[in-house]
Amino acid sequence: MKRTFIDYFLITLKGICMGAADVVPGVSGGTIAFISGIYEELLETIDGLKLSFFKILKQQGFKTAWQSVNANFLGALFLGIFISILTFAKIISWLLETRPVLLWSFFFGLIVASVFFVGKQISKWTLGVFLSLLAGTILSYFITIARPMTETDSYFFLFMAGFVAIIAMILPGISGAFILVLMGAYQSVLNTVNNFREGIAQGDWALFSTSFGKLAILMLGAMIGLKSFSGILTWMFKHHKNLTLSLLTGFMIGSLNKIWPWKEVLSWRTNSEGIRVPSIEKNISPFVFEGDNHLVYAIILSFVGFFLILGLEKIASKKA
Repeated sequence: MKRTFIDYFLITLKGICMGAADVVPGVSGGTIAFISGIYEELLETIDGLKLSFFKILKQQGFKTAWQSVNANFLGALFLGIFISILTFAKIISWLLETRPVLLWSFFFGLIVASVFFVGKQISKWTLGVFLSLLAGTILSYFITIARPMTETDSYFFLFMAGFVAIIAMILPGISGAFILVLMGAYQSVLNTVNNFREGIAQGDWALFSTSFGKLAILMLGAMIGLKSFSGILTWMFKHHKNLTLSLLTGFMIGSLNKIWPWKEVLSWRTNSEGIRVPSIEKNISPFVFEGDNHLVYAIILSFVGFFLILGLEKIASKKA
């Protein structure tokens, strides 16, 4: 597939959207990849990363080897993800702390639209497809109500966090960031990203080197996890597409429990920074929500998220 500079620029923008989504617990970058039309190519490209690359590099040169692994696509996409995580981590943290209802409302509308978008691609409904949808919904729902573990930032734990979270991140409806919350690693990872950025901005070598080491371990786990799981998903799409689509749709339906904007905190926990954060929450009606429920703005932002997906779908269908 021959692409222009504009094509790669758009892929980078999609990467930015994926990165922004992955920072939010409850939202999946895989969902963004799916609705933006790059999901299957991403899986196939990652699955195609093999040691034969070095053989091609030796025998046919750098250009052929580079093209053989679709590296332009991967480079543009991961550049966007990297830029997004570095720039949006601080903003998302602030929004989660100060405007959670509005942020969740936007993503709630986005995920609802994504459910329709992915679900309508199922070409034939059978009992197996329906059961797959049900299984995905139940599994995703129970993930959203699981109790978080105690936080830690050891190198081995960060490696495992990266390994597990990246698998969740490429599954539409399963939030890698929320998996990090459940593992007790979310705050540590977010702090590491923020410290890495601030170390660069302030020229603080000690802060930069410490955070870089942690990021490297996290990314190593993520790369191994991504490579390990992409082949399974690629095979599922090729041989059981309807079952796979229904499972992913179920994942997104179940995740709506986590993304519901209005919540009541039932218990608290202390994170690695010594800050009290919600541990267990339950969804409540906006009309019994303590404080300003921002109902009008929440509804508006939900529709913005919903119609954003419809717009992306229309653009993708025209391009196809």
